[in-house]
Amino acid sequence: MRTTRVTVAALVAATALTLTACDGGTPAKTDGVTQITGQSKAGTATVLDRPFDKPELVLTDTAGKPWNLREQTQGKPTLIYFGYTNCPDVCPLTMSNIAVARKALPKADQENLRVVFVTTDPERDTPESLGAWLKAQDPSFIGLTGDFATIQAAARRLGIGIDPAKKETDGSVVSMHGAQVIAFSPKSNEGYLLYGENTTVDTYTKDLPKIIKGENP
Repeated sequence: MRTTRVTVAALVAATALTLTACDGGTPAKTDGVTQITGQSKAGTATVLDRPFDKPELVLTDTAGKPWNLREQTQGKPTLIYFGYTNCPDVCPLTMSNIAVARKALPKADQENLRVVFVTTDPERDTPESLGAWLKAQDPSFIGLTGDFATIQAAARRLGIGIDPAKKETDGSVVSMHGAQVIAFSPKSNEGYLLYGENTTVDTYTKDLPKIIKGENP
């Protein structure tokens, strides 16, 4: 397979496709979004040239308690995704794919893995509603909500653009967001792999055992 260079422009294009699939709206703004470069092959993760530092991010978990991303995932293989519970397709499919792949891991690895879902629609995604939604996906998944500006700033540092939720003319409310999953290594605590919205269960199932060890897939 041909290896390609992935830049922020390519990722913005992928985001636009995700947003179109979700709600038919316009892409999220990318002002201030961190530049991304890396190596990828078709249907695989992008291995980032410059891994992301894990952002300083303290939000509210589904129990209504403060949750510190850096402290709670220190030394743990971690997947992070920004989305919202009212998304009709991409968000639930992404989380479902990860849930299926996680269940294929040995029990100890399942318990070690952290999967963090950060809402892009905190006004509607309360701790209670977020918890109920994630429980249907996988009870181990961690849901975080809080101040939108804080969430947006953290997402931008990870190369993901999101916009505030807005009401459409038909009365529906949509949240525009990038649809990438970022994997953080338990060895360095850096985000070193990026998965697009079309990543399959098979890819996650194949890659998770290596992510658990902090290896490249």
